[in-house]
Amino acid sequence: MSALSDPAKRRWLAWAALATVFLLVNLHRLSTAVLSDRLTDAFGTTAAQLGTLHASFFLIYAVVQIPTGVVADRFGPRYVGSIGGLVLSLGAVGFAVSGSYLAAFASRALIGLGSGVIFVSILRFCANWYRADEFATMTGLTGSVAGLGAILATTPLAVTVDALGWRATLIGLATVGVVAAGAVFVVARQSPAAAGLEPIAGVPEQPSVTLAETAGHLRTLARDPDQWLLSVVFFAGNGAILTLIGLWGVPYLAIVYGLDVTTASSFTLLGSIGLLVGPPAIGWISDRLERRVLPMTAGVGLLTIAFSVIPVFGRPPLAIIAVSYLACGVLFGAAMLSLSTVKDRYPPAASGVATATVNTAGFVGATILPTLMGLVLDAYRTGETVGGTVAYTQYGYRLAFGILAVTVAVAFCCSCWLLVRDRDASSPSAREGSSER
Repeated sequence: MSALSDPAKRRWLAWAALATVFLLVNLHRLSTAVLSDRLTDAFGTTAAQLGTLHASFFLIYAVVQIPTGVVADRFGPRYVGSIGGLVLSLGAVGFAVSGSYLAAFASRALIGLGSGVIFVSILRFCANWYRADEFATMTGLTGSVAGLGAILATTPLAVTVDALGWRATLIGLATVGVVAAGAVFVVARQSPAAAGLEPIAGVPEQPSVTLAETAGHLRTLARDPDQWLLSVVFFAGNGAILTLIGLWGVPYLAIVYGLDVTTASSFTLLGSIGLLVGPPAIGWISDRLERRVLPMTAGVGLLTIAFSVIPVFGRPPLAIIAVSYLACGVLFGAAMLSLSTVKDRYPPAASGVATATVNTAGFVGATILPTLMGLVLDAYRTGETVGGTVAYTQYGYRLAFGILAVTVAVAFCCSCWLLVRDRDASSPSAREGSSER
């Protein structure tokens, strides 16, 4: 039996094709840290403008999440994923040939538009092709692809850009994106039945979803306190890690420690390695424990500590920075459990729109936090440049990174609140009250 006709093998081929596009998504969205000095030189940006250019990707990415959930629930990953891959590749070409800040902003937003449909499409695919007790593991494995993309967006990207130039590098990524989009179109389908295959044991066939049913799910989500708490967790976790690794983690090291960009990117490489390892490991633990909220709460609490190192100490030894960056990447896997948690709390037909709702919050965070940090840093600009990077004071960086630490601390409080809500809902008195009603 060929891999295409065996559903157990076909799902891995399709996931791999989608994951390849997602790898490129993460390369693009985290590339700004390595490219920051070149973009500043090419477009004459301030810190706030650089933060906004970085955030333009996440702004449009956040906007399309819920529509993507609706479309993915209705049409599946074949069309959504392949079209998204083509659009992000077109945006990459536009960014590479941009001659002005405005053109670069629009092109990066186009990259965000194409990229924004990929992750939710993968989650919808996993809900249709994998068992419920495999979902957190697959979510974490998909998160590890983000980690691999983040790794490639650090030292490997810096070396490639040094060798080829940043514009030629982006053209090369666009070419890979077109090929990966074609692979998605060839192998991905809505479900085993849609591919003409036998069902996979333990994976129920997902019903088709009408627009009226989707509207009902959205109304329920809007009124659901648990969804809002989970959204805050992912807002903070996703926004903070993408801001650290994707933008300000490298300039901080270049200015405060005097490192060159390639050396500084080796520290964000550690964070990316954490992203590669942490989400699948924490997802696997969650699946084995059959618990979501408790490991999420414990992990987000530790994530708060990891993000507090820079604002508390300002200029700790580089070994401490290395451990902090690595821990932030690993512990982001706990914040990713918010996606598995909301998926578990809604019917299978709503899995796309439910995960998209929480995912939206994560990329609103990735839009807001880097810009806020840029605004704070602009207030502490020294007027000097170091290795092509605009210099800000150490105190400015402490305040800016304090924004991330406080945001993740709020997420920890929300996860604790959710833990208490779950405990109260499962108490004997709550169950008795429910049976009386």
